[in-house]
Parts: sequence; structure tokens; C-alpha cells
Amino acid sequence: MKRRLTEPQELSALLLKLYRLSHELPLADFQDATLDLVREALPFDSSMWGTATQTGQGIDIHTIHLHNQSPQMLADYEAVKHLDTAARAVGERPRNAMGFDAREWFHLPEQAPLLDYGRRHEQAHFFIASDFDPSTRFVHWISLFRAGEKARCTPQENQLLALLAPHVMQALTLNRLAHMDRLETAATTDGRAHAICDPRGVLYHADAGFEALLAGEWHGWRGRQLPEAPLRAFQRGETLYRGATVVISQRAEQGLLFLRARMRCRVDDLTPRERTVAELVAGGRTYKAIAQHLGRSPATVRNQIRSIYDKLGVSHIAGLIDALRCAS
Repeated sequence: MKRRLTEPQELSALLLKLYRLSHELPLADFQDATLDLVREALPFDSSMWGTATQTGQGIDIHTIHLHNQSPQMLADYEAVKHLDTAARAVGERPRNAMGFDAREWFHLPEQAPLLDYGRRHEQAHFFIASDFDPSTRFVHWISLFRAGEKARCTPQENQLLALLAPHVMQALTLNRLAHMDRLETAATTDGRAHAICDPRGVLYHADAGFEALLAGEWHGWRGRQLPEAPLRAFQRGETLYRGATVVISQRAEQGLLFLRARMRCRVDDLTPRERTVAELVAGGRTYKAIAQHLGRSPATVRNQIRSIYDKLGVSHIAGLIDALRCAS
């Protein structure tokens, strides 16, 4: 195992590097790099880092990142999670950090399957840090596992975990926001509102514009949960939800949905076929070229273009281009 940090300046340097990585690393690489960095201060062998809702049958996992563990570990955990009293203990206060020996903590006879699971996945000693919301039962947690029977967790290490964990969780948030900013820059669009949520619809970040748009569409909406209608659309695999006043698009990456929202505009009333024709016209194609490209008669395309102009309330190509820009 690597040495533990002993000097304040070493810990300060670690935190500075952590926040630098949050801005520099891609979303897919950040959590592993962060855990490798944490290991310099607090040695461990593997990790489970995620979000969940606490239930009477154990945690209901929303997102998960496994570090030096196989996906089989998670499948095996599902069978014994109802026996995990440590997972329940993280909800005793909003912010928690604990270290313990598996055999001492899971000592009840009925917890024998949980101990067997831990032996198979080399989890002799645990560190758990959590940020828990009692009102929603939602928890963001990090579990660090030690495989060696003699590698016990010390009170000093537990204090160090309590110090590090809020920074690690905040750095993850910053990494996701930096990724969202890069997506927006690549899309070359302005004036959009943004949010990040998990596949269950729990919002991890929403800017003021996003919240205002949702409150306008769903009167009285407040809180950390995406409304049911767009959530169901995204769970079906759709990438765009059109409401009465708002349009929300999503991009799924690393177990999260990166959301963009805007006000609904006239372009959203076009049919898919009309939208295709409108974009071809805006791209400089003549109606005869469009007819040939789409395999339709020139008269049909000419009528479609006239209908498109009427729907958008424009009379020339410059107005068409401007109208299409609102939905780009």
C-alpha cells in the first residue's frame, strides 16, 4: 500500500490536483483518476461509487461506478443488500463517514451470506462516506474496500475520509458541469438552459433557466425530479421531448442524461417531412433539386415550401433560416 499523507501541504496539493482533474479530464476517465488520487492519501484496493435511494429492502441504485471490481460484484450485491446494515447506517445523519471490519459489523447469523459475498469480492474492511438527503432518501456515497485481513481502518483514516469525501463529490459535480459546457460549445448554440439527471429522473444539476422553463410547463413544479412526461420519453430511448411550451433534448453518457431545454417555437410545429424540406431550402437547394433528392414531384415540393413559409410566418429564405435557428 502507498504511504499516507502526513503533512497539511501534501493534503492541500492533493485537493488542488483533484479540482484540476475535474476540469481537465473527460467524463469517462475522471472517477478512476480521482480514486487513484485518493489512494495516495487513503490506501484501498477497490471501490464502489454511486447514488441510490434508501429503501426498506436496501439501497436502490441509480448510478454506479466500479473501480477494480467486476460487474459481477454488483449483481451479487443485489442478492444480499437487504442484509447490509452499513448501507442503512449512512442515513443516520446527512453527512457521514465510517470505517469498519466486515466480520465485526456484519456479525449477526443471518448476515452470513453478506460476509460470504464480501470474501468472494475481497472486502475485508470498509470505508463508507455519504451525503444523504433525509427528505428524499437519496444518497451519494463512496465505498472503499480493503482486501487484507490485517489492513484495518483506523480512526485517523476515518477522519481523513470525512475531510476528503465532500471535495471528491464536489469535484465530480464540477467534472460533469465542465463536460456539459464542452457539449454546449460543440453544439454552437446560445441561450439554452441545462440540467443533468440520472435515468430515474433525479436532477443532479439544473440551472435557473431550466427550472424556470419546467415551472412554466408544469405549473407548481419544484424539486429535484424531472417531470414524468419527458422522463418516460427519454426512458423509451427518445432524444427529444416536445411539450406545450418547452422542448427538452437529451444526450446519454456515463449513466447520466445531459439535458438542454428551450422555449417551443414555430419550427416545432413542422412535420418531420416539412422540417427536412425546410433545412434543404435553408441550405440553398432549389425546389427542383429538392424534388429530385427526395424523389417527389416539383409541384409537391413547391406546395410544401409554401406551407412551411405559412406555418413559420416568413416570406423569404432569410426569414426561414432565422426561424430554423431557434430550434438548432
